[in-house]
Amino acid sequence: MDALPLVALVAASAATAGLARRTPVPAPLLLVALGLIGSYVPGVPTYTLDAHIVLPLLLPPLLYTAAVDSSYLDLRANIRPVALLSVGYVLFATVAVGWLAYRLVPDLPLTAALVLGAVIAPPDAVTAAAIARRVGLPARVTTILQGESLVNDATAITAYKVALAAAVGEGMSWGGGIGEFLLASVGGVGVGLVLMVPLHWLRTHLKEPLLQNTLSLLIPFVAYAAAERVHASGVLAVVVVALYLGHRAWQVDFATRLQEAAVWKMVAFILESAVFALIGLQLPFVLKGLGTYAVTEALWYAVAVFLAVVVVRFIWVYPATYVPRLLSKRIREREPETDWTSPLIVGWAGMRGVVSLAIAFSIPLVTSDGDAFPARNLVLFLTFTTVIGTLVVQGLTLPVMVKVLKLPGRDRQAETLAEAQAQSEASTAAEARLEELLTDRRNCLPQPLTDRLRTVLERRRNAVWERLGAANPVTGESADDTYRRLAGEMIEAEREVFVRLRDERSIDDEMMRTLLRRLDLEEAAAYREESD
Repeated sequence: MDALPLVALVAASAATAGLARRTPVPAPLLLVALGLIGSYVPGVPTYTLDAHIVLPLLLPPLLYTAAVDSSYLDLRANIRPVALLSVGYVLFATVAVGWLAYRLVPDLPLTAALVLGAVIAPPDAVTAAAIARRVGLPARVTTILQGESLVNDATAITAYKVALAAAVGEGMSWGGGIGEFLLASVGGVGVGLVLMVPLHWLRTHLKEPLLQNTLSLLIPFVAYAAAERVHASGVLAVVVVALYLGHRAWQVDFATRLQEAAVWKMVAFILESAVFALIGLQLPFVLKGLGTYAVTEALWYAVAVFLAVVVVRFIWVYPATYVPRLLSKRIREREPETDWTSPLIVGWAGMRGVVSLAIAFSIPLVTSDGDAFPARNLVLFLTFTTVIGTLVVQGLTLPVMVKVLKLPGRDRQAETLAEAQAQSEASTAAEARLEELLTDRRNCLPQPLTDRLRTVLERRRNAVWERLGAANPVTGESADDTYRRLAGEMIEAEREVFVRLRDERSIDDEMMRTLLRRLDLEEAAAYREESD
């Protein structure tokens, strides 16, 4: 097997994603454009999405990294809008878009149209997270979109299985469809609940960070495979496990957390980049399979289905936002007031992604009677054009819409103030604990070391408050920024000396690496991680 095409895909997509960070264009859009262009460049190999690879191998880690960084408490506080979108909207879109496609396309059976509806119903988790990070949406809107995209794949996959069974002649009653949905949802959540506690116990009892992070990389695949084995939703199993582990990540030792954050950031970056590039690379394959449908005819259908997807989402979002508030006093008291702009953003942020394409490619070629699946190639084409259309049209205009509407983004000043107050309270507790420990003769330290502990604690307490203070009139930096810059310059001077001594053979490479690691840890402490 030639690994060069895979290496080339990863390298090109990663380079493009890196380039996107220097442009105002969101990385997903640039990557899709790269795929579309690359698909017609001579010599570029053919990349075909395989549902047997995408769903069990790419989807679990992407879901896991999105869910583990989500807030369980925020999702629980917004469970009603998340459920209405991730379950109610997906089922509504499946039926509504499927029925519209059935009425629009001649000779398209209703069952095949419902398969199309289920395939393009769920907005994509990867796309939602990527766009939300770049655009800077309000916190509650971001939580709702991320929560929706974490769960809706499970609803869509189940709806697809039910519609597919009817389309290929296996038969599926309403009762059977409801049973299938309950088995998938309840079973997926159940598998996640069963796995999350022992997996967390393993994470906290393995003492070697390498082993802990190896386990971390295996967890999404284990949860997904275990749920699928019992015909439950692997998506929900992964999400439940990831939310639990993310909520209790503080119980894992610091070395594991540092290493795990770096590992998963790299994995997510590579997979997200490759996935969006793969979407664009499907164009020749999809066009080649159109067969009896003329491209111009298929494009008219594509425009109509795209518009139906956009309109149907708004038809659901606005009533789902306001009707429960009108009917329930408890909801009005518990949830913040919502104006017309938030539902507008939620409705417009329904970009589709790789999961829709992967499901579409899994549609069988023939039915149980041996006949060709009706309009399979058209379904693939309409799925592809819907994914591209939502990514390009909605993805490009969403940042502009947010800017025009002047939505209140994250209040950095309020966040910094809350951080400073939390740090002050924690530092007070640490100071009290230090004084308590120093009264014990077993903890006797020379005065310089005792002073060093207090100095470090005091700096942590003051650092956040300094960010709220006045900036340096010459450089515009806060005192904290200046401190980090000077610390970095000092550390760099030390690093150059260690390298020079190694080159002069005064120390060997092993000793140099040990000394550099100490500097790296000090630099990491000085340059605390900033928000992206």
